[in-house]
Amino acid sequence: MPVLENAHGLVVGISNYKNVTKLSPTVLRDSMEVYKTLIDPKACAYPPKNVTLLQDEKATGQALREALKKLAETTDGSSTVTIYLSSHGGRIDEGEYRGEYIAPVDAQYDPADPSKLAATGISGDEFTASLEAIPAAKVLVLLDCCHAGGIGEAKDLAPESGLVKGFSQEMYDRLGRGEGRAILASARPEEKSYILPGDDHSLFTKHLLAGLRGGVAGEDEFVRVFRLFEYVQPRVTGQHSSQHPRFKANLGDNFPVAFYKGGEEKQLAPQPAVAEEEFTYDLYISYTDKEPDASWVWDTFIPKLKADGFDPKRIAVAGEVREPGVTLLLEAERALKSSKRVVMAMSNQYFDDPRATFDFELAQDLQVRQENFRLLPVIFAPGIDENRIPDRIRMYTTSDLSKRTESRTQTLIDALKRPLPTR
Repeated sequence: MPVLENAHGLVVGISNYKNVTKLSPTVLRDSMEVYKTLIDPKACAYPPKNVTLLQDEKATGQALREALKKLAETTDGSSTVTIYLSSHGGRIDEGEYRGEYIAPVDAQYDPADPSKLAATGISGDEFTASLEAIPAAKVLVLLDCCHAGGIGEAKDLAPESGLVKGFSQEMYDRLGRGEGRAILASARPEEKSYILPGDDHSLFTKHLLAGLRGGVAGEDEFVRVFRLFEYVQPRVTGQHSSQHPRFKANLGDNFPVAFYKGGEEKQLAPQPAVAEEEFTYDLYISYTDKEPDASWVWDTFIPKLKADGFDPKRIAVAGEVREPGVTLLLEAERALKSSKRVVMAMSNQYFDDPRATFDFELAQDLQVRQENFRLLPVIFAPGIDENRIPDRIRMYTTSDLSKRTESRTQTLIDALKRPLPTR
């Protein structure tokens, strides 16, 4: 069977901490099974020599740093790297040592002396720097670091210590920066990662393993990163409504993270891709026809597009029914399917608009089936509540035009002019 020759991995699972609260033994089963799945020639087909497993006493701070350094030294621009981490993770919100920390097996924490965690943990900044040092252009980081027990009890580093469980959204944003980086976390920052009674694995890792072992849909011999999230997220949340896996990425393509069943070609007929010349419109603008959204679309964004050479006849705008007697949603569907790119003008009220939800659902369905990337989420004004942005939108890189407005708007317009990205 074929081997994904330039694929590399680091798998970490820590249950039996030396100085802080232990985690469930499930953590060790999770990490061991992820390791076995990555190197299984009938599954992901990573070369065993390229994958490092660190569990319990082997997962010291020094060992983790050396393993990350090894990835930086042994990979290149064409490598695929998968990092799986199941352990304690937390953050200090105030004071000199504020920030996020990954806890290796020898981590120490004293609420009266937070410098101990800073000295023995791996800070979010250090972990981010380690990822940035890896030259691979296809890096997936899987985080299962906010555990709860099977009966709902919290597993904190130190109960009632003041250490906040889990990582902040800011850390996920930092980890996901840099082209070719994708972060798939088991839960939102304020949530726990559950182990359901009777299961051998955590809820997140159970579905992750199922996806990597053949559950992920697709048309070729690879498991691709977007499809992996789209497989895992609804299954996790469907089994526990209080856990929502998060995805953060800066990707130019839907890169493969593993072989599908050891390189088995799937017997699914792919949807035909749409040729550039077949598009009726260059872009479709999805927005809410209320102020201030409408003013931004009609008085700011569309004039900029026209000034940059876009033909007004090739700009489709939500709600502009061009055929009398055709229902609004049907016309929107026709226009969206005929548009090369879809700009989502997001605001707090956008997510209360059923028509806007329809636009997003259809655009996402098209790009999943056709393996192209139509969606361009945009924040055009400050003050948006990012907690309202659905997880399925967060997985796409968002253009925040509320900051450095002119340069970022131009970057967006330049992206609209380029060919439609595909896998």
